[in-house]
Amino acid sequence: MLSVSNLSVQFGKRVLFDEVNVVFTEGNCYGIIGANGAGKSTFLKVLSGQIDPTSGHVHLEPGKRMSILEQDYNASDEYTVLETVVKGNKPLYDIKKEIDALYADYNDKNADRIGELQVQFEEMNGWNADSDAAALLSNLGIGEELHYTLMSDMDSKLKVRVLLAQALFGSPDVLIMDEPTNDLDYETINWLENFLADYENTVIVVSHDRHFLDTVCTHIGDIDFGKLNLYSGNYTFRYESSQLAARQRAQQNKKAEEKAKELQEFIMRFSANVAKSKQATSRKKMLSKLKVDDIKPSSRRYPAIIFEREREAGDQILNIDKLKATTEEGELLFDNVNINLAKGDKIAIISRDSRATTAFYEIINGNKKPDAGKHSWGVTTTQSYLPADNSSFFTQDINLVDWLRQWAKTEEEREEVYIRGFLGKMLFSGEEALKKCTVLSGGEKVRCMLSRMMMLRANVLMLDEPTNHLDLESITAFNNSLKNFKGTVLFTTHDHEFAQTVANRIIELTPKGNIDRYSTFDEYMSDKALKEQRGKMYAVPV
Repeated sequence: MLSVSNLSVQFGKRVLFDEVNVVFTEGNCYGIIGANGAGKSTFLKVLSGQIDPTSGHVHLEPGKRMSILEQDYNASDEYTVLETVVKGNKPLYDIKKEIDALYADYNDKNADRIGELQVQFEEMNGWNADSDAAALLSNLGIGEELHYTLMSDMDSKLKVRVLLAQALFGSPDVLIMDEPTNDLDYETINWLENFLADYENTVIVVSHDRHFLDTVCTHIGDIDFGKLNLYSGNYTFRYESSQLAARQRAQQNKKAEEKAKELQEFIMRFSANVAKSKQATSRKKMLSKLKVDDIKPSSRRYPAIIFEREREAGDQILNIDKLKATTEEGELLFDNVNINLAKGDKIAIISRDSRATTAFYEIINGNKKPDAGKHSWGVTTTQSYLPADNSSFFTQDINLVDWLRQWAKTEEEREEVYIRGFLGKMLFSGEEALKKCTVLSGGEKVRCMLSRMMMLRANVLMLDEPTNHLDLESITAFNNSLKNFKGTVLFTTHDHEFAQTVANRIIELTPKGNIDRYSTFDEYMSDKALKEQRGKMYAVPV
């Protein structure tokens, strides 16, 4: 279907890819992973022809159509929503425009040409194009009342859904998507997962959403050291199998046949588990055909995120009474929020409006005044907060050692060796610890903030979109650390796996109060009666 031969990409002296050879076949979904800066997005741009390789070539089977999820939200501003979607099938759209142009200047000379085009149009199911596009939009939450709205007048979060519909329209033979779940709500992501799990053609996707990768992927393509290595299975299988292989490599005294048996049992066990699920991996049942030699340890470095408490909190954690917040323009975010936190709660704070959750954290951290209501922390609690926007923490032109020293409490904690210990756990070792904090990437800033949180040793952690900017290795380590943390956690995330595996309680903020359930995230989101109640509570009171 799509092949890459001897592909090399070099920018100046930096070699991003070196002699990459890979074949993407029909009926499979390939999740492309790699550390930040490894070249995931660049690889997709090379596949789609947006960037020319330094050497080598990309070959798409003749007669096959490729579709790419558009990253420029303003590229179709002069078109209506419906027309933008139909444009996703360029050959069909071009024929449609030519027919329209010929009819606009109709004469005997172009009648034959119109007839030829109409035959092609019918063969491509063109007469149903508008209705098919409308159905796709409706499935993605774009109602009929918006189908003839200009894209320039659409909210940016709705534009994302329109561009996703554009990429999916007409069932392209090869579908390429870079972070398709960004800015989508959980319901839309779930629809997309189901759509791709049943998709018959080839999908190549970059994503940091582990649940999404697990649900849709039949293969994982790991970019490392300028190479792309393909592995059968989804993300969790690749992660767990590579961890097992790494542990076995460290067991020098273990016999080869014992290691082989352990790996084979792992493959069989995982194959049995996915066969019972609706995941895309079960379609191909490839795992049971794997050989032990196919499993290799990963070269990935995982940060050591370990949250410890200076002291255990008492029974009184946080009490919130009739809290209300609005935007600066007076738009209601939430009202009449009443919450009493218990020790050991790990709460996913959710809302259909991300501004509401951010305002909530800013209020309980004392950075913003509520419009009404109050809150009080227990006297034995200590809090640590990871905001969604951390830019205010990185304005000073100082190195990372001096940056982290700002939160030292004792002379011992001010010592460089002590501070370097926390930075080292977050992969800032050696000269890396002396980088200026003003030149850090988004992911590096979050890792610095996590170093700060670990050093504070608080018994209550508050996290507003903590996985933003992090690579999969950091997200996985972060996720595991919160599962093991003995204190209280309040967090908001768009990472499904994070929410499902950490939260034991869900609190949803709405304009008509809050919904509060001790539940897993999946149970909460799949409760049909609760879904109806939630919908009613977002109708803003007059």
